[in-house]
Amino acid sequence: MAARTVIQLKVPGPEGERDVRLSSPDKVYFPRLGITKREVVEYYLAVAEPMLRVLKDRPTNLKRFPDGVEGEPFFAKRVPKGAPSWVRTAQVTFPSGRKADSVAPSEPAVIAWAANLGTLDFHPWPVRAADTDRPDELRIDLDPQPGTDFADAAVVAGTLKEVLAEAGLVGWPKTSGGRGIHVFCRIRPEWDFIEVRRAVISIARRVAARIPERATVDWWKEERGERVFLDYNQAARDRTIASAWSVRGLPGATVSMPLTWDALTEVDPGEFTLRTVPDLLREHGDPHAEMDAAVGGCETALQWYAEDGLGELPYPPEYPKMPDEPMRVQPSRARKA
Repeated sequence: MAARTVIQLKVPGPEGERDVRLSSPDKVYFPRLGITKREVVEYYLAVAEPMLRVLKDRPTNLKRFPDGVEGEPFFAKRVPKGAPSWVRTAQVTFPSGRKADSVAPSEPAVIAWAANLGTLDFHPWPVRAADTDRPDELRIDLDPQPGTDFADAAVVAGTLKEVLAEAGLVGWPKTSGGRGIHVFCRIRPEWDFIEVRRAVISIARRVAARIPERATVDWWKEERGERVFLDYNQAARDRTIASAWSVRGLPGATVSMPLTWDALTEVDPGEFTLRTVPDLLREHGDPHAEMDAAVGGCETALQWYAEDGLGELPYPPEYPKMPDEPMRVQPSRARKA
């Protein structure tokens, strides 16, 4: 058996150069486009500066595709064995109460090292290493349902922007890398996961109330219809969303691309790929460069939650029963019972 090719990369960082091992650089990760593992690592080095603003000191799940996008991926929620000593970690607590040390990127070499392991999607928690129980980021996932698409999500995002402003929050949109849209807001780390999720619920309910024909917060698919689902459960503990600049594990090597609000209604998300995004970054810069300067709070949204009197919504099925949660049963089955 022929020996695998191994290249040593020199990756500069805040503490000097790191040696990062790149094995099997010519292995094809995206067969339709002929994109190799080397190209994936080079892409991540090209976008490392803005990506670190997204990932820095956040416990991050690595979605690994060791056999490329046509193979079976898996999530690495714990720091992989054999990680270099300069790969920092942060301890997180899962809904079950179990704890784990996760990768907490701190420099470009960590991103390149993870990419060499087959990581395409980086899924950071909405917390920092200093306090992993209080999010500093409020996230809303706009998920188009069958019969709807990215353009529908963009319309709903416009209403979401208005509601966020009323709540005293600044939203920063990005493509999901597929048909959806993600909107992130920086918040002060003063609320726990349950409170932040309730803030998201109240915001999502206001959006759905304004455009009920286009948006929904119904957890059960049978009730959503051809509308965009505002997935409030992405704010639950241990639920993560692919970061900005992440390459998605899709045949077209699309990227979860940060955008301005004005651009959101004008773009085709398919145009943002591993091969196009570095040039766009060099030409236009990072649309979310000022995100850390726009920090808000959950006070208004939590006041809405208390005042509307509608209470909790179901958690995902793998979660333990949560405080004040309604029954987790499909409406159609509940009616039969």
